[in-house]
Amino acid sequence: MVTTNSKLEHIIHGCIAAKRESQKEFYQLFYGFAMSICLRYCSNNDEAMEVVNDSFLKIFKQLPGFKPAYSNYEASLKGWMKSIVINTSIDHFRKNNKNHFFTDIEDSHTEMQGAVESTIDKMSFKEIMQVVQQLSPVYKAVFNLFVIDGFTHEEIAAQLHITTGTSKSNLSKAKANIQKMLKEATIYYEPKIV
Repeated sequence: MVTTNSKLEHIIHGCIAAKRESQKEFYQLFYGFAMSICLRYCSNNDEAMEVVNDSFLKIFKQLPGFKPAYSNYEASLKGWMKSIVINTSIDHFRKNNKNHFFTDIEDSHTEMQGAVESTIDKMSFKEIMQVVQQLSPVYKAVFNLFVIDGFTHEEIAAQLHITTGTSKSNLSKAKANIQKMLKEATIYYEPKIV
């Protein structure tokens, strides 16, 4: 559904006034956007749905303080919401993964090789994200924060309460695991000779 700036502003004013119909419309407009972010950090749909709902509660509470950063109102709103959804996902991760192991050893960066790159070229975004979903929760969180959401290692360390070296090491291990999974997938994607 395409919305104009004035329509979106009207919906937001309704949300700030706690009008249920506006909140419902806002939720329906941005549910898919929020869910796509949460699915990158959560283990399953139920967990992602819980984080989405927690995120919307925070968004509704903080909407009165929203100020557009760009002339494109919807882009500003999505950037602002993305930050809330990511932070809510990380809070959920920290709360539910207290006993997960973070690697603290610096590893050398592993580059993807020709066969793996060729495999990636043949895979859809959905297939690539399915590979990322197979990572352990710790590796998946660090990988998503760094590669997908553009956080620095210092920011990741602060978010996850780990050291910068641990963040770098976990990213390296995540990439190594992805490379291994993609090498295994290469067999599936190799052209069959008849």
